[in-house]
Amino acid sequence: MISLRSFKSVLLAVAIGATLPLWAQKPQRPNIILVLVDDLGFSDIGPYGALDLQTPNLDRLAGEGLRLKEFYNNSICAPTRASLLTGQYQHKAGVGYFNVNLGLPAYQGFLNKESLTLAEVLKNAGYSTILSGKWHVGDDKDQWPAQRGFERSFGFIGGASNYYEINEKENADVALYRNNEPFYLEKGKYLTDEITNQALGFLDEQNKEQKPFFLYLAFNAPHWPLQALPEDIAKYKGKYSIGWDSLRIQRYQNAIAKGVFDKTQLIAQHDGALQPYDKLTYDEQQYWQLRQEVYAAMIDHVDQSLGKLLDKLKELKKDDNTLIVFISDNGAQGGNNLRLYTARNTGPVGTAGSYEVQNSNWSQTGNSPLRNYKGTPYEGGISAPFIAWYPKKIRANTIATGTAHLIDLAPTFYQLAGATYPSSYNGVAANKLPGKSLLPLLTGETDKVDRAEPLFWERGGNRAVREGKWKLVSPADQPDKYELYDIETDRAENTDLAAKYPEIVQQLKEKYKQWATANDVVDYNKLRPQQQQGRSSVAPANAAPSNGTPARKRAN
Repeated sequence: MISLRSFKSVLLAVAIGATLPLWAQKPQRPNIILVLVDDLGFSDIGPYGALDLQTPNLDRLAGEGLRLKEFYNNSICAPTRASLLTGQYQHKAGVGYFNVNLGLPAYQGFLNKESLTLAEVLKNAGYSTILSGKWHVGDDKDQWPAQRGFERSFGFIGGASNYYEINEKENADVALYRNNEPFYLEKGKYLTDEITNQALGFLDEQNKEQKPFFLYLAFNAPHWPLQALPEDIAKYKGKYSIGWDSLRIQRYQNAIAKGVFDKTQLIAQHDGALQPYDKLTYDEQQYWQLRQEVYAAMIDHVDQSLGKLLDKLKELKKDDNTLIVFISDNGAQGGNNLRLYTARNTGPVGTAGSYEVQNSNWSQTGNSPLRNYKGTPYEGGISAPFIAWYPKKIRANTIATGTAHLIDLAPTFYQLAGATYPSSYNGVAANKLPGKSLLPLLTGETDKVDRAEPLFWERGGNRAVREGKWKLVSPADQPDKYELYDIETDRAENTDLAAKYPEIVQQLKEKYKQWATANDVVDYNKLRPQQQQGRSSVAPANAAPSNGTPARKRAN
């Protein structure tokens, strides 16, 4: 028989519960960590074939979690981040081209108010919201993370940053902020470490709050400039004497062995623009080996950072109730000789003051077995690793098929968090979410991503459509040309079937046209003359190279 005191205690508990906010009354909800790296190719980590690299923590996440064979991005930094942060196609979010203004709402270069960020929605649902790292979806202060829902934030605003500070505080070259205030990176400190340490510090602060958290951890590595810690570079000394021709084949074979590429499929045809490695002189080989050693060291250090993150979760006793998603914003960078800033070099490659880039030769390896590079609509440009880890829900060492995209992460996170996506926010009607939740995939209810609608791409005149096994591609330099690939049998995009299946080409062209109209996509060949004639606020044509990499004035 219940005592009077116990009965009163029950009544008090019920009364308190009735006065709590709705989110606080829900069962314990998971923390969500979204890890984004920059310019990492499909096979640039161990779980996807880079057995030449030491990535034990990513190996652990993949071994205890789920990998997707096909996960799509928007081929380049800012458009990918726009879709990732809002769940919208990039044009609908206002970043159709890059973080520059081409004079139209879909190309304004920063996130519009109609596209709600992950932080805005999750904060409204009772989550603490944290960002550490790269932003790149709005340069002006009213467009910064703190103004778009992030309660705690650290990082840099533009498209790239040095990893070391070489100047004094009053003339800092690495322009960082912390919660909207300028932050100085002390000399000798490495930016990847600072991004990690700030995130861990934020988690310590957040631990005092009785709420779940959302952490967006956006590393700039391994994006240029090639700069790494000497001890990390030393791990890879002589590792790449095999050369890019052999390593791309090795990565292809490893990807098959790892289960992320079908053994019946061929590797993409060799990029004929590249000189065979065995035709280089000894000095040339040493020159290029060092660049790959530094690039590998940068990825290695990100993996070390993930190890620190996992340790922090365990310390806070949150490791069994946290979802971690790891992705890249696009494939590895290549396509032309991108030695953009070598005249600015004040130190050897890998050190503070280096402005060297990886370039196409090794990038072809990073994207192996897929075709082409960052900035293009081919698989090597728009597809990269996807790893999801959540001990409570995800079955260990799962490899899933089907086409998933950046736009699917927002509905996934919202469903997992029990967050309601509002029809309006701060008096502004919100864009509807076009993606689909991947939660049934993560929890094992299904083993494949099946889409009712096709996926679409447009960036700088490059266009593509993916529906079922079919993929239509129209490259920017040949806007009247359409290529058709059967991705189920030819993910390397070696054989163009457009002439064989003209009816499929026409169907996908019509669907693209409908999507473009609905998302305010403009023919880039009509938009570009406006840019050149100065009828928009965009910088001069030389402000962004052909692949969309920001010029030096935007690098920090």
